[in-house]
Amino acid sequence: MSSVEQIIGFSIVVFFTILVIIFSTKAVRNRYPPIFRKIEPLNRLKRAIGMAVEDGSRLHVSLGNAQLTDPSNTSALVGLSALHRIGQLTSTSDLPPICTTGSGGLLVLSQDTLRKISIETNTRAFFDANHAAMVGATPFSYAAGIMDFIDNSGVNGNVLIGNFGTEAGLICESLNKARISVTGSDSITAQAIFYAATQDTLIGEELYALPAYLAAGPGYVASLRVEDIFRIVVSGGMIAGAILKIIGLI
Repeated sequence: MSSVEQIIGFSIVVFFTILVIIFSTKAVRNRYPPIFRKIEPLNRLKRAIGMAVEDGSRLHVSLGNAQLTDPSNTSALVGLSALHRIGQLTSTSDLPPICTTGSGGLLVLSQDTLRKISIETNTRAFFDANHAAMVGATPFSYAAGIMDFIDNSGVNGNVLIGNFGTEAGLICESLNKARISVTGSDSITAQAIFYAATQDTLIGEELYALPAYLAAGPGYVASLRVEDIFRIVVSGGMIAGAILKIIGLI
């Protein structure tokens, strides 16, 4: 990569960050409120969160088995943000959410997230570090561990957000027993399996919109708005380039 490309890349990141900060301010949010398109799996998830509080059922969040240093770990970080928000929304329930993972690093982060939730919502009495568990060190042992964890924890709703592989097919066998199971992965293989075997699958960038739809914070909503701006800019550039190519100016 040349120095010019590095400068351009760095400039884009800085510009993106500035726009996110601007759109996160209260003045901009009040003057230009965001408009979300309907994503049915996320609408059903929000209803399931409300039902979990009403009927005292438990929600389960699974973060996949990627390591913290893997590029594919970004989806698991989205899952952690979702876990944090779900814990806040269900803080009045006697059954806080549980979390499973196949990575030691994600286990530590998920336990810390549950602890943070208990402090923020003043529910320290319900905090239990065992509510976050590393259920398997390999993909298929992880799948088996999730199945056992779901069957023995009274889970009535699942959110699987992270990096999964072909073991996703085994996990889906247990998901069908729950009221709702929202799934999403950065892996094309897992995404295809989830789409075929479960009803509520997040496709593509819908995965990364999950915290924004759960109102986890203004920064998440702002990032979606800036993404739309960049999408328009890139599309306009491609159209302009095609027109200039046709008329022979480039």
